[in-house]
Amino acid sequence: MRILGKGKTAQAIKEVYADATLYDDNDCESFDPDSDEITVVSPGIPPYNALVKSTKNLISEYDLFCQDSPYTIWISGTNGKTTTTAMMEHILKYKNAISGGNIGLPLAKMDRTKNIWILETSSFTMHYTNKAKPNIYVLLPITEDHTSWHGSFSEYENSKLKAMDNLTEGEVAIIPAKYKDYPTNGFKICYENSNDLANHFGIDTSKINFKEPFLMDALLAMSADKILFDNIDYERINSFVQDPHKMEEFRDSKNRLWVDDSKATNFDATLQALNRYEKEKIHIILGGDDKGVDLNPLFKEFYKYDIEIYSIGTNCDKLYGLSQQYLNICHKCYSLEEAVKQIGANMNIDNGLEVALLSPSAASLDQFSSYKERGEKFKEFVSYL
Repeated sequence: MRILGKGKTAQAIKEVYADATLYDDNDCESFDPDSDEITVVSPGIPPYNALVKSTKNLISEYDLFCQDSPYTIWISGTNGKTTTTAMMEHILKYKNAISGGNIGLPLAKMDRTKNIWILETSSFTMHYTNKAKPNIYVLLPITEDHTSWHGSFSEYENSKLKAMDNLTEGEVAIIPAKYKDYPTNGFKICYENSNDLANHFGIDTSKINFKEPFLMDALLAMSADKILFDNIDYERINSFVQDPHKMEEFRDSKNRLWVDDSKATNFDATLQALNRYEKEKIHIILGGDDKGVDLNPLFKEFYKYDIEIYSIGTNCDKLYGLSQQYLNICHKCYSLEEAVKQIGANMNIDNGLEVALLSPSAASLDQFSSYKERGEKFKEFVSYL
């Protein structure tokens, strides 16, 4: 067996298959393109990679372990899949469930004695997956993201939808109503919004403590418990504690409201955050690696808000240009620390009508090791004000 990549997923597979050989872009000369040997590709490697293009027998991590997997639930979509996965694991722990996949444990390290695997599943993984399938597929709304990796939004979208291709009778796909006509042998449950989900599963949203966008995540997480065990547990879902860096509110020394939404790596996540604070003046920090996405749809929505932009990262100048085009106030800061300083100088003292929001609509790797480091640095810089 051959493995493309030398990261976390590849190393985990190597522990199971000790005779496997790992390759990356530095090993092109020793890589045999004519080999029929099974080659597992790490999900982050794009389809235009030279080794990927020259491989005959290419499979995904999911395909490799599909015969050994217990009952599986895949969760995908553009935003909210990490939260939904964590919530579902929290709910189904009483049924011996464990989560992994795109977050946490690679499949090679997941406990095969567990009854249920809940897998956060990326479009990268599904692009390369042709054999494995879930027993329940939970799909959150799909919006533009990762176009530089997939080549187009339609290819990104198709990767998300192909999980339904191999579903059989008795298996379930919970999907946005936009895809109600997508062909599958599984049973489709289609939804437009949280009200649709609540009505379908008989869930009383007044008993759930989460607000949007986390309300939808909670309802999707609860859906598996309802489908599999005809159970709705409000106490259990309300005991879930949200991870940091997702619309995490805190206050500075002057009691001004700041929000760490560093996990917002695409504009749809940013729009969700803006919607929550639509009645306040918003000082928003945007920027980073936008992955080649067209940001005009984001700027077209800004007219709804009293908003002032502080641009950072590698697309700082691009954001400034769009701000000029759409007549938005924009401060070119380049760095997160400078953006926090300028907001600190411009934001009024606790009048209850302003909010400072880090919701970058971009990945963090141009300036940080992860969205988590970006969020921690954001809170650190605010603490200095």
